Amino acid sequence: MQTLLRTPLFDRHVALGARLVPFAGWEMPVQYEGVIPEHFAVRRDCGVFDVSHMGELEVEGPPARDFLQSLLSNDLDRIGPGQAQYTLLTNDQGGIVDDLIAYERSPESFLLIVNASNREADFAWLQERELDGMEVRDVSDGYALLAVQGSRSLERLGLEEAPTFTFADGEIDGVECTINRTGYTGEVGVELLVAADAAGELWDRVLERGAVPCGLGARDTLRLEVCYPLHGNDISPETDAISAGLGWVCALDKEFTGVAELRRVKEEGPARRLAAFVMDEPGIPRQGMAILDGAGQAVGEVTSGSHSPMLERGIGLGYVAADLAQPGTEVMIDIRGRSRRASVTKKPIYSREERNGG
Repeated sequence: MQTLLRTPLFDRHVALGARLVPFAGWEMPVQYEGVIPEHFAVRRDCGVFDVSHMGELEVEGPPARDFLQSLLSNDLDRIGPGQAQYTLLTNDQGGIVDDLIAYERSPESFLLIVNASNREADFAWLQERELDGMEVRDVSDGYALLAVQGSRSLERLGLEEAPTFTFADGEIDGVECTINRTGYTGEVGVELLVAADAAGELWDRVLERGAVPCGLGARDTLRLEVCYPLHGNDISPETDAISAGLGWVCALDKEFTGVAELRRVKEEGPARRLAAFVMDEPGIPRQGMAILDGAGQAVGEVTSGSHSPMLERGIGLGYVAADLAQPGTEVMIDIRGRSRRASVTKKPIYSREERNGG
């Protein structure tokens, strides 16, 4: 039986009465008070998530930028020191080995924050391709990561506005950390990278400022409402970025692993696309459920599904034939043997702009 890893904040989760579950080899809080109140806390005020299970890889040396340019899908020349970029690590077939954020500390020093389940595979992938004069290091054990997200998150932390996908060293109530203007909820927020031995103190300070502790359950419903893909569900080494709707993070005019196949898919048009949908009848879609056309024929499969607290109905993502991926298309979801009506919708399913009347 596998021994589950624990973040530096494990004891605090226990003290708060969190329900703990296995996730990507870690024992993680799935909820405290409950998924719905934690979801609302982020949408309406401020929540904090322990995401210290995520991996941190450092790439340093004079060839670092060229090295990453040859392996990552996005164009690092679009950013500079103090800026970050959402990007993909792709294989020869254009499949998504991982989706990650690259942080440029200097032209010769980059930090990659990667998915927990892919940390070892990503590290091995990069290390095997390492160039002379540079080094790839897995420094994950030295860090913790707190995601403070929500419409009032900056106010709660006493932070000034700053552009998204930027970062800077700073402090929260005397606790030194790197303040990353990134997140996975569709709300304003930051991800605080802190030394592992200072994580408990930072967590306490953030809670004292009014952030509500939130678990992975709310993180999943929040990201699904805004259609952020989850690696292992919606994207994988077997799915390409164009079909997944992530062509916008692929600089097809540069050379990187798998770019030829991605160019081909884009030119020919993908056979299937990752579509968002909302339920028109009662029912909660779940991963693996069949997506049917009007004649009851299977045309795809749900990759992520849940109840949307903001819309008060079932929502999901799933791959369907490209001609069925247009917003407004009616489909059916096979929910435990019963076909329930649903409609393909534009992404995101829910947005702050709509909430604010924009």
